Amino acid sequence: MEHNRLITFDGTVNFRDIGGYENNEGKHVKWRKIYRSDSLSSLTERDEEKLEKMNVTVDCDLRTSNEQVMAPDRKWPGVEVLDCHVYAEDSSGNFVNDSHKLYRFLHHIPKVDSYLGEIYQNVILSPASQKAFARVFAALLTLPENEALVYHCSAGKDRTGMTTALILKGLGIDEHTIARDYLLTNELYTFGLKKQLPSDSEMIKMVNQMNVTEGEGTAVKGITQTIDAGYGGFENYFTKELGFSKQDLKDFRKLYLE
Repeated sequence: MEHNRLITFDGTVNFRDIGGYENNEGKHVKWRKIYRSDSLSSLTERDEEKLEKMNVTVDCDLRTSNEQVMAPDRKWPGVEVLDCHVYAEDSSGNFVNDSHKLYRFLHHIPKVDSYLGEIYQNVILSPASQKAFARVFAALLTLPENEALVYHCSAGKDRTGMTTALILKGLGIDEHTIARDYLLTNELYTFGLKKQLPSDSEMIKMVNQMNVTEGEGTAVKGITQTIDAGYGGFENYFTKELGFSKQDLKDFRKLYLE
């Protein structure tokens, strides 16, 4: 069966399937179940028909309240839109930093060398952000077998990238693969703008050329290293911060690995 990582739509440029990645036990993330995207506010009728045929029934909107009001998601038949805004907001919808220094000290949170990585670290330590991530995981845990879910922000990079990192981390995908998926946004954006799918050889070349020790590739380590060093692994973050059980994690992996 053919699988495309980048899926082209008229109204998006960065809609991707996160399936196919191999974890530390030799299992693979299921295709056609979990999608990541940029804004879904400019979808066409043809896009909506395509999403309905793909059985995408849950849309987790990671954007701020202001963004959601200014450019609301287009709804296709059968979809439920969930407000999962990742950034902590004040009463006016403005971003606030709600992670605390004492919290960092108590959990022995590691220092991140990348400025962007530090921002990502602050977000996954934020109680408000954790509620948003928990809502995405809750939706995934209750998603029927024949249905799919998409989550997105505006460009499909930062908030979407953080959410993807957590999902892949939860499925046992290694740090370098998570970073490569994060960096694919930069590489695939051009293909999305041209409404053209990269060939298999082009995709392989892009992934192989990525050096995750340079540039933006280090940013996603603000998430993976914080979870590993600060919490001793994803299971502790998932249970202690996101409020799930160990059985929930087993169920999550059973649902999305093959």
